Amino acid sequence: MLGVVVGERPELADQLRAAGARDAVNVTDLDGLAKVASAAEEPLLLCADDVVAHTAVFRHLATSPVGPTVALLLPEGAADVREERGRLVPGPPTAAFGGALRVGADDLPALVAAARGATPGGLDALPAALFGTGTTIFTQRVRLLVATRASTPSDRAAAEAKVAAVDSDTAELRLAVKEKDDFFATYFVSTWSPWLTRWSARLGLGPSAVTAISVAFAVAAAALFAAGGRPALVAGAVLLYLGFVLDCVDGQVARYTRHFSAFGGWLDTMADRAKEYVVYAGLAIGATRTDLGDGWALAIAALTLQTVRHKTDTWYGALHDEAASRSAAATGRLSSLSNRVQADQGSIAYWLKRTVVFPIGERWAVLALAAALFDQRVALLAVLAWGGLAAAYTLLLRTMRARAMRVPVLATVNTTRYRDDGVPARFLGRRSIPPLAAAVVAALGAAALLLVPDEINRWSVLAAAVALVLVAGLPAAAPHEGALDWLVPAALRAVEFLFVIAVGAAFEVPRSLVYGLLMVLALHHYDLTARLEKRLGAPPLHWLSLGWDGRMLVLAIGAASGFATVVFGALTTYLAVVLLSDVVRTWALPGRSGQPSR
Repeated sequence: MLGVVVGERPELADQLRAAGARDAVNVTDLDGLAKVASAAEEPLLLCADDVVAHTAVFRHLATSPVGPTVALLLPEGAADVREERGRLVPGPPTAAFGGALRVGADDLPALVAAARGATPGGLDALPAALFGTGTTIFTQRVRLLVATRASTPSDRAAAEAKVAAVDSDTAELRLAVKEKDDFFATYFVSTWSPWLTRWSARLGLGPSAVTAISVAFAVAAAALFAAGGRPALVAGAVLLYLGFVLDCVDGQVARYTRHFSAFGGWLDTMADRAKEYVVYAGLAIGATRTDLGDGWALAIAALTLQTVRHKTDTWYGALHDEAASRSAAATGRLSSLSNRVQADQGSIAYWLKRTVVFPIGERWAVLALAAALFDQRVALLAVLAWGGLAAAYTLLLRTMRARAMRVPVLATVNTTRYRDDGVPARFLGRRSIPPLAAAVVAALGAAALLLVPDEINRWSVLAAAVALVLVAGLPAAAPHEGALDWLVPAALRAVEFLFVIAVGAAFEVPRSLVYGLLMVLALHHYDLTARLEKRLGAPPLHWLSLGWDGRMLVLAIGAASGFATVVFGALTTYLAVVLLSDVVRTWALPGRSGQPSR
């Protein structure tokens, strides 16, 4: 990374070097900046010469993981840019540009064009000019540390005094904690987790090492839940809580040490889901062993509910980001009310809004408390009850807001990839049928199979699979431009999961094996989601996973041939091997971009 100061202050160039820039140069104006950018092949860290800030502010900007091009925003000052959902967007200004910007290597041509075409105004003209080239500009806000604009010697001296008065290390440790986290994490974890964060950093434990320890705690908790007995349940609850603490600490270590990578972000997402579903399995084993009922049925229901919910979370977030990037950003009463509640941080309404959706901290707290105070069956029922209410609440409100936004977010990506279509859907998908309507009808059909498992025989399972693939696959190639088409991936996950459960029930496949297949399928879909969120490409071997339609047909053919249990086990093993091979090819082979840090 090269540092560039637009102005004559040499001490700022020294600060940019201390912040991580390989070297730093001074240029007099935007023409000089354009010349530097046109010759550069690495990211640039830009700064106006009237900025006074902690070196840590520049280091945070230089290492921010939110995106390739990031602008610094100040906590106070004349508003000259508009920010929504962590990005600069068109519209009336709401924030003050901080006079510093990191531009990713891929955005350097846009920077050259923006610098040459910007109106007079120095570096302050760049955000608008860059936005005009179509560049996405993410934002980095200043908290706890000092950053300001000082144009006179007296203002500069006052600002430097404020900088000197702040203990940078203490501030950075506090900054490692998320600014807006959920209720349980805020009051029962982050009040003491910074101590663990500093201790981990001093021991040289990277974020991914902390994640690995968190996984070990969750697996141990699952084993204790499976064993049963009050001492084991209480010990398992304590380990589950500590595992969640470490799940927060890994991100805090990453922010405190500024060690980020695509691999670390991917690992964090995958580990969170794997831990939760391993705990469900431990609870299911314990409930079944202690004659509390069919724990596997509850675990299967909980896994299915959470996976489908998470797919809606992913695409609703993408919808919101796309809406915010347009001039006609999200509007309407619900959006305005939601924004007001989010701005009133710490109020009862704010915490209710964040808690009612049942985030991971609250789920782990409910699992731990219910298991310790009652039993494994109650823990799974509690997750299902609260999770079901949260799903209904979020689906209703998000649907209403999405209709007001009218943003075809699924049309902005490779629809086939995120639908997870296989060969049958790609071959069939040439009909202009509303994609969401088709997926919902297919999901209802798959749910109907659960009501008549005794009626499913070797011929009816084949007919059902073909019918479901036809209904949901016919519009695969149609434009997904409806206001609610962001729900299509979640609906297709429901189709596949419900079909798997129905076939398993009809052909008496051991429910533990049904759960195993569903868990591998869930991790396959989370892999796709994590790569989307981290702006990575598709898994290298994605085509080998057969697609939702291909997998359903394989299950149906195996069941119709009298080998239902065998095909469940074989498909589970096959998909696990494909998933692990994708992981190795992406992160472990030479020349890949992933590094074991975050």
